[in-house]
Amino acid sequence: MLSSLHLTPPEHVSMKYYNINNPSEKVSLREAVLRSAIHISGLYMPESIPLLPAAFFKKLPELSLQEIAFELSKVMLGGDVPDAALEQIVTKAINFDIPLKQLDENLYVLELFHGPTLAFKDVGARYMAALFEYLLQNENREVTVLVATSGDTGSAVANAFYNRKGIKVVILYPSGRVSNFQEKQLTTMGRNITALEVDGNFDDCQRLVKQAFSDEELNNRMTLTSANSINFARLFPQSFYYFYALAQLRAQSTKRVKPVIISVPSGNFGNLTAGLVAKRMGLPVDNYIAATNTNHAVADYLKNGRFEPLPTQHTITNAMDVGNPSNFPRILELYKQSHLDIAADIKGYWFTDAQTSEAMNDLQKKYGYLADPHGAIAYLALKKHLEKHPVKNDSTGIFLETAHPAKFPEEVEMATGLKVQIPDALKELLVLEKKSIKIPGNFNDLKSLL
Repeated sequence: MLSSLHLTPPEHVSMKYYNINNPSEKVSLREAVLRSAIHISGLYMPESIPLLPAAFFKKLPELSLQEIAFELSKVMLGGDVPDAALEQIVTKAINFDIPLKQLDENLYVLELFHGPTLAFKDVGARYMAALFEYLLQNENREVTVLVATSGDTGSAVANAFYNRKGIKVVILYPSGRVSNFQEKQLTTMGRNITALEVDGNFDDCQRLVKQAFSDEELNNRMTLTSANSINFARLFPQSFYYFYALAQLRAQSTKRVKPVIISVPSGNFGNLTAGLVAKRMGLPVDNYIAATNTNHAVADYLKNGRFEPLPTQHTITNAMDVGNPSNFPRILELYKQSHLDIAADIKGYWFTDAQTSEAMNDLQKKYGYLADPHGAIAYLALKKHLEKHPVKNDSTGIFLETAHPAKFPEEVEMATGLKVQIPDALKELLVLEKKSIKIPGNFNDLKSLL
């Protein structure tokens, strides 16, 4: 039994979710999760984000990751899901650690790759799958989960939803633009998992998914939902590990608490949005850093106040190869479109592949730490921010390591000269047969297949 701080009110009032493009449209948790709202050209957000009491933060250093996830779930979902079911969801989904490791006096890395597919998306995907299973347990219908991936989302979703009753999963990924291990993870499962290899980039995959949700005929014939971070049920659980990072930081440190800066490798911006939700719930983070590659539309916005989507550029940080991030409208909504307020809380930096490789080498030489390219970009952005703002050098910096370096062995080895140790779970994938269906990047082919 997970300990309870009794954060939810006795009446357990249900949370409503509204479409950010049509705020008068408010729906239940069930509808927000099982529909995702993309087919009506909007994203769902909770009607309110509760501010957690001081008692919670006082207790935070003593709480486990599962206890934090349980308490936050009660606050956000408690009106719709009983405590016993929430406890089951949390214990099923989050059965691995997310350790915070210290590299020097003021520098820490939060390792998000200890789940079954060795990437941060295991947290949201597994939580969402368990929640789906609860919501559908008494329903005699089949739900099709449609998801676009630039790498790790597809493998995490495939693993989380594999063999789940009443659920089919269709994954769209860009041909030739995911790593070998990522492709093996999302194409070798079979059964209720179908992988579609799209002739195009991630934005093409995302466009096809959005067209499917917008197609009235398709939605009348089948129940479609998303497992991308456009679905709030995938995004919200990612807030758990920000709280857990600070819980570990406070438990480890006997010195005074310094301002905290967290650097987030950002592609579709779900991870950063979850961090901002955590901040709204009262988590004391001084600044977030949006670390991006040459797909830097949001970094540009943070500097000049203009959001201009860019054609997607292919990089060695493929999970961040997103020219038009789907979650950016959620960030605008959180801040009521105020560029001034957004830029006060979020700092943006972008880097080339060459700089990313240098950062991997720098981390290994300075700290003996082997990072994947995405974590290296987060480290680089944090380092640049501290150099530009010397006053921030009295802060505690945390960067997110979102994938195991073994998922990108060629890039890591080329940058550091070190052979990456491949975990057994990945080695076993290499002998499995790839099962994918190649499709062109046009909607009619996807519609026919569905």
